[in-house]
Amino acid sequence: MRSRLFFYLIVLALVVAGCAIAWQRHLQTQLPLLPGVQAPVWLVEVRVDFTARGEPVTVNLDIPDDPPGFYLLGEQTASPGYGFFILTENGNRRGEWSIRQAEGPQTLYYKIQLVPVPLTATSRGGQVVAPAATTVHWEEAEIVAARQLLAIARERSSNPASMTRELIKLLAASEPEQNAALLLSATPLVPLLEKLLNYSQLPTRIVNGLYLEDGRRNQQLTPKLEVFVGDRWLLFDPRTAHQGVPENFLLWNQDRRSLLDLSGGHNSHVRFAMLSQNLPAAQLAGITAADSPFALFGVHSLPVEEQAMLKMLLLLPAGALVLVFMRIMVGVQTSGTFMPILIALAFLQTTLLPGLISFVSIVAFGLLLRGYLSGLNLLLVARIATIVIIVIFIIVFSSLFGYRLGFNTGMTVNFFPIIIIAWTIERMSILWEDEGPWEVFVQGGGSLLVAVLAYLLMRWPVMAHLSFYFPEINLIIVALIMLMGNYTGYKLLELHRFRVLARRDAP
Repeated sequence: MRSRLFFYLIVLALVVAGCAIAWQRHLQTQLPLLPGVQAPVWLVEVRVDFTARGEPVTVNLDIPDDPPGFYLLGEQTASPGYGFFILTENGNRRGEWSIRQAEGPQTLYYKIQLVPVPLTATSRGGQVVAPAATTVHWEEAEIVAARQLLAIARERSSNPASMTRELIKLLAASEPEQNAALLLSATPLVPLLEKLLNYSQLPTRIVNGLYLEDGRRNQQLTPKLEVFVGDRWLLFDPRTAHQGVPENFLLWNQDRRSLLDLSGGHNSHVRFAMLSQNLPAAQLAGITAADSPFALFGVHSLPVEEQAMLKMLLLLPAGALVLVFMRIMVGVQTSGTFMPILIALAFLQTTLLPGLISFVSIVAFGLLLRGYLSGLNLLLVARIATIVIIVIFIIVFSSLFGYRLGFNTGMTVNFFPIIIIAWTIERMSILWEDEGPWEVFVQGGGSLLVAVLAYLLMRWPVMAHLSFYFPEINLIIVALIMLMGNYTGYKLLELHRFRVLARRDAP
């Protein structure tokens, strides 16, 4: 009883471990659990128009760097004749175009590809030391209004975040009270919020971003407000007091520097356009989660040649599961233990129908030659070696014949395990002599049936996807194989064979 309990605990542990590791891999790397899942990718284009004066031109554009909620997939520029370089200063990225001489209307393009990811994966870490609040200068009447407005906001709040929300409500109201109206008459809403919060010794800055909408053109940046609370910046909507980064909102400018600096030209304009695209989610997950421990130990991070080899290797447990089920639970007889799995792997290369035709043809022709060799009374080693060479000649002839006829299937016959086929021919020949042709047909047909079923499971897109991107599911397959290996009851074919006895015993 104790050993049986320990066995079931091992099986349960394998299932739980396989499911838990696969789920954690899905959460941390965003790998889809099903094949064919598409992930959105945003293409944002910046167009800079200006007029050059016929002198050296330098254009400096603020560009995003690790924006919250997005992963930078790629960036490119289209600026004929201009040199381009990305400058990084204090964590801020700016793209700089330069040319020795330009005159007349000029147009520069900057494009960026972004993948939406969970905010926790890209949020910047907070600063340890809080930045100093900016010094604010007011007129005498404005000082009194600002103090009274801040006093009202403090009474209705308990911390800096709630105070900021209350202050926004007071200023963004449809009918602001007297003090708010006085301040708004001299300063726009967003700069006024920044001045008030800095005046109350809360470090604040204005940031700019884009609301991403598919197919939109000629868009402009939308200002937001960031307040330093605790050890990090909190984003607020200056119109609605909503806290946090809105969905599909791309923070473009996060410092106090200008969006565009132009030297050698005038009449500059910056316009934004955006487009939503779809790419395979599995491909994007391998890029966006490259630093995850699961990605570091993922199969898809290996070179392509090794990936192709391991992709076939990781399908073997699925074939083994079918083989164990058909032999232990159903009772199908096969020629050899793992011969059907090897045949199924060959079918993955040749496809099913050409593979079946090739396998049956090679084995049938080999049996004919084996019958002739048996009359020569050769020793076992010499007989097997002769069959191997004959099988090689058959495969070469099939490949050449198929190529001449314009079929590609003939060229893939070489994926069959030659040595295994030679042994199969030898075993079937001996079985023919000892048990007769019917037993050869039963075991050969059983091997092909198991091989076809294993091929169908391994060719199933869901199984191919899970085995490659979530190799830990093989722990679940091991648990199922162990459970079936512990089965001691009747096989399905035995129940069919003993059905007559069951009818006799029935009353």
